[in-house]
Amino acid sequence: MRLFFILFLTLFYSSISKAQTQPWQGKFEPIDNMLKPPNTYRTASGAPGRDYWQQRANYNIKVELNESNNTISGKETITYYNNSPDDLSYLWIQLEQNVNKKENEDFGSINNNMKNGMTTRQMQFLTRAIDFPAGYSIKYVKDSDKNNLKTMVNNTMMKVKLNTLLKSGESTSFSIAWSYPITDRSMYLLSREGYEYFPSDDNTVYLIAHWFPRMAVYNDTEGWQNQQFQKLGEFALEFGDYDVEITVPEDHIIASTGLLQNSESVLTKTQRKRLDKAQKSFDKPVMIITQEEALINEKQKTKKQKTWKFSAKNVRDFAFASSRKFMWDAQAVKLPTNTVMAMSFYPKEGLPVWQEESTKAIIHALEVYSEATFDYPYPVAISVNTSNIGMEFPMISFNGGRPKNGKISDGAKQGMIGTIIHEVGHNWFPMIVSSDERKWMWMDEGLNTFLHQRTVAERYPDFNSVTPKSIVPFMSGDKNILRPIMTTSDSELMSQFGANFYLKPTVGLQMLRNSIIGKELFDEAFKEYANRWKYKHPNPADLFRTLEDATATDLDWFYRGWFFTTDHVDMELSNVKWFKVYEENSNIEDQNNTSKVKLEASGKNIQTQPKDFSSGPETIIMNTTPDAAYGQFLSRINEPELRKQLSGKNIYEITIKNVGGLVMPVTIEWIFTDDSKEIDIIPSEIWRRNEYEIRKTFIKEKEVKKVNLDPNFEYADTDMKNNSFPKVEIPSEFDAFKDKNN
Repeated sequence: MRLFFILFLTLFYSSISKAQTQPWQGKFEPIDNMLKPPNTYRTASGAPGRDYWQQRANYNIKVELNESNNTISGKETITYYNNSPDDLSYLWIQLEQNVNKKENEDFGSINNNMKNGMTTRQMQFLTRAIDFPAGYSIKYVKDSDKNNLKTMVNNTMMKVKLNTLLKSGESTSFSIAWSYPITDRSMYLLSREGYEYFPSDDNTVYLIAHWFPRMAVYNDTEGWQNQQFQKLGEFALEFGDYDVEITVPEDHIIASTGLLQNSESVLTKTQRKRLDKAQKSFDKPVMIITQEEALINEKQKTKKQKTWKFSAKNVRDFAFASSRKFMWDAQAVKLPTNTVMAMSFYPKEGLPVWQEESTKAIIHALEVYSEATFDYPYPVAISVNTSNIGMEFPMISFNGGRPKNGKISDGAKQGMIGTIIHEVGHNWFPMIVSSDERKWMWMDEGLNTFLHQRTVAERYPDFNSVTPKSIVPFMSGDKNILRPIMTTSDSELMSQFGANFYLKPTVGLQMLRNSIIGKELFDEAFKEYANRWKYKHPNPADLFRTLEDATATDLDWFYRGWFFTTDHVDMELSNVKWFKVYEENSNIEDQNNTSKVKLEASGKNIQTQPKDFSSGPETIIMNTTPDAAYGQFLSRINEPELRKQLSGKNIYEITIKNVGGLVMPVTIEWIFTDDSKEIDIIPSEIWRRNEYEIRKTFIKEKEVKKVNLDPNFEYADTDMKNNSFPKVEIPSEFDAFKDKNN
C-alpha cells in the first residue's frame, strides 16, 4: 500500500509539473483561463457584482436639417456622470460621421477587390471617383463656464481634455457645436444612415443616425472603449436622458426616438385626433397620415420650418427620420406591464405591403421578445421604410424591402418582415442589454437573431427560418480561413461575417434550448441573463456564466468548441455489433467449476466488422464471475436472474467516432424490423474519457434493421452520409439544401 501511495504521488506531481509547462486543453476542460476572472464588479455567477458601476450621459440637443444643401448642424450640452472609482482628466467622444471622409483609413477596404465586369456603383465604392463631402466640422467645445476645451481628433474619435479633473462620483457639463453634410446613401457601401433621393417626385427621405458627437463607454473591463468606427463593428454607448429639438421643413413628418412633446405645434388637429384613436386601437392600425394626404404633402415643398421636440428617458442613443413623403400608421400593443404604440412610416413606394405588414411585424416582435426576456419598456416602437438596409436604434429602426410596381415576391416579403422583426428586436439586444457591438458583435446580432428566428417560427410558421442545417455549409468551410465566433467585429472576413456573427451563435443557442439544456430550463436562464443585464454592459463571460449558473449545467465544453474554435460536428457511426443471448445447458466447465452462458449467432469471428445485420448476431461467451473478482465484497450478483433477464434479448454495441472535432450529445434512432422506432439520447459527457471515439451498449427487445445518428438534425452534423448503419446515401433533400447554400 505504501509503495502504491508513493507511486501515486510521483505520478500526481509529475502531471502537475507537466500541466504547468503545457496546460491541458481538452474539450471538457474549464474555460476559466479563456475568460476574465470574476471580481466584485462581475461575479462568478454571471451577475453584476456589489461594486458594479457604469457611466451615464444626458444630452440636450438642438439640431437643424437644411434640405436645400443636405446638411445638418447642431448644438448639444452633455452632462457626464463619473460613477467609476477613477478620476478622469480627459473624455473620449465618438465622431462616426468621420468614417465617410475620403481620407478615412477604412474607405473602400471592406470589399476592395477589382474584377472584370464591375458595375459603376461597385467602382464608386472602391475608388470614390465621384467625390462627396463628409465628416464633422467641430465649431467649438466649451465647458460649463464657456471656456474652450482642448481637443484632439483621431479619425472617428475625439479626445476632450478637461480644464478641471473629473473626480470619482462627480459630474461635468460641456457643450459642442458641430455640423456635417448628410451623405447620399447610394454613394457608399454599408450606408447605415444618410438621405435617399426619389427622382420621380424630387423628394428626399432623411435617415439621421450617428449624427451627434456622443460619449464613448468607460467601463471596468477596459477603461475607455475607443476603438475606431470601421463600419462593420457598431457601437458601445452609455445610457442617459435626451431632450432633443429638431428643426425641419414645415411639411416634413418626423419619426423619432422618444415621445413627442409638442404635438399641438407640429401635428394637425386631425392627425392628433387619429393618434388618440390609435392609442385605444388594439386590433388594427389607424392611419395617422393617409396615402392621399402624403401625395399632397409631396408637392408642397415649403421654405418654412417648424421644430419638433422629443424626450427620451434611459436610452443609449437617439435617431430620427424626416420626410414630406411619409404615410404613417399606428396601433396600440398591450403588454403585461406596459402599453406601447407600434408605428410605421413609409413613402408611397412601400405600398401596399408596408401598410399591410409593417406594424403587424412590430407587434409580433414586441410580444415574443417581451415574453422571452422582459416587457418592452419604451412608449413607442417605430419601423421606417427605406432601401438596402436594416438598422436599429432605441425605439426606431430603418428597414428595407419594397415592392416593384406594387408587387412583391414571397421571398422578398419574407425578407422584409424578417428585417422589421430583427431590427425591432435589437431594442433588447443591444439597446437595453447593452453589450459592446464594436468588440463583440455576436452578442447583439447572435442573441437578437436567435429571438428573431423564434418569432418567425412562432408567428410566421410558413416562412423559412434558421435551423442547424443553415450553418452546415459554413461549418464545412476551409479551416485555413474560418475564424471563431469570439473574434472582434472588424476582424472578420466579409464572406464569413453573417454566418459567424448571426447564424452560428443563433444555432448554438437553438442547440442549447432544444437539445442540450431543454426549453423550460434554458428559457428561464436566458430571461435571467436579460434581466440581470438590462440597462447594463455585459461581456461574453457574463452570458456564459449566467447560463450555467441558472441551469446547473456544465457548458464549458460547449462554449469552448462552439465559440472559441472552428471545429465542426461530424459524428461517424463507424460500427454496430449485434449479440443475442440464450441460456444453454453446457457440459463445459471452467477451472472454477462455473457454468457458461453463450451469446449465440451465426457469425463466427467477433473481430469481423459487419456491413449490415444480414449475418445475424455475433457469438461470445459470458463467464460466471469468479469469487476473486468481487474483492472484499461478500454479496454476489444473482447470475441466474441476470441470465433470465438477458435471455432472448438483443444486445447492440455501437462505435461512434468524432471526426469533426466538436463533441455533442448523441441522439440514436433505432428502426426495428417491424418498422417501429425508438430514440436514445446520450449526454455529451460520454466523450469525457475519450474525445475521439466512444462505445455504448444497448439492450433491445426487438431486432434492429437500421440505426441513425442525429435523425432530427439537431447538431449541424456536416456529413450525414456516415450517420447510419447500414450505410446509406445522404437524403436527397439534404443534398438539395447543400447545393442551394454552396
